[in-house]
Amino acid sequence: MRAFTYERATTPTQAAAAVAGHAGAKFLAGGTNLLDLMKLEIETPRHLVDVQDLKLDRIEAAADGGLRIGALVTNTALASDPHVRRDYGVLTRAIVAGASGQLRNKATTAGNLLQRTRCPYFYDTNQPCNKRRPGSGCAAIGGYSRQLAVIGTSDQCIATYPGDMAVALRVLDAEVETVSPDGQTRRIAIADFHRLPGDSPQQDTALAPGELITAVTLPKPLGGTHIYRKVRDRASYAFALVSVAAVIQPGGAGRVAFGGVAPRPWRVEAAEADLPQGASAVAARVFAGARPTEDNRFKLPLATRTLAAVIAQAKG
Repeated sequence: MRAFTYERATTPTQAAAAVAGHAGAKFLAGGTNLLDLMKLEIETPRHLVDVQDLKLDRIEAAADGGLRIGALVTNTALASDPHVRRDYGVLTRAIVAGASGQLRNKATTAGNLLQRTRCPYFYDTNQPCNKRRPGSGCAAIGGYSRQLAVIGTSDQCIATYPGDMAVALRVLDAEVETVSPDGQTRRIAIADFHRLPGDSPQQDTALAPGELITAVTLPKPLGGTHIYRKVRDRASYAFALVSVAAVIQPGGAGRVAFGGVAPRPWRVEAAEADLPQGASAVAARVFAGARPTEDNRFKLPLATRTLAAVIAQAKG
């Protein structure tokens, strides 16, 4: 691990300004992803701004009937909150499907959204990776790609977004609240928060330099049956090959988002009109334009079968 300087911020604006004012600075909260990347010298920040004292660890009712989740709410606290369990069950199920209890005790809401890909070539500093070192190339293209994306990719990158929580947030139409170094705030729809790689795969999100996540907001509850189904190589502590977050209403209408298949949580709202016709009809529209490799082509039928299982579960 390389040497770095460190400070603890006391307000969100101060934290944002501190990161913006230091070249190569990073926010530090739970550190469950960042510290691992620092040890491997994938991330080499010169300055860390600790945000754990910002008092962003509350879950509060919102005026519109939804919830406001502070950026520093831990995954354990969020998954176990009685309002989340009752009204946003898909979120609880997604969080519990990820990582281990020990990691969930430390990992934060904002940090979970910002976790970086688990592409093996991103983690191997001996290999070219446009996400790690822009312009160096993508070893995954033409390499071993079983875990990687089948849609939303580019000629620069085929990595997947690894998380579970964001897939549930995508199906719930969450919004991300932020503050900039000058104190300006904004709200970013979760649909726009994670970027597709395009020609700049090193930019994972829509955040500007120094912009700090302060909260995630959920709209009023949807009702219906909430399901999160995750298919992986082992029963626990593994990232998704395919995951499905769904809210299914009586009669078969609903919403669905996929994880493990794209550089961001993958949802095609237009396809949801076909949910009453079954999984194959939905998947045909969701994965139109997919560009799988020979290693990961199996994800397309797997996604269809996983969605079919979700629809069957919703029907009881």
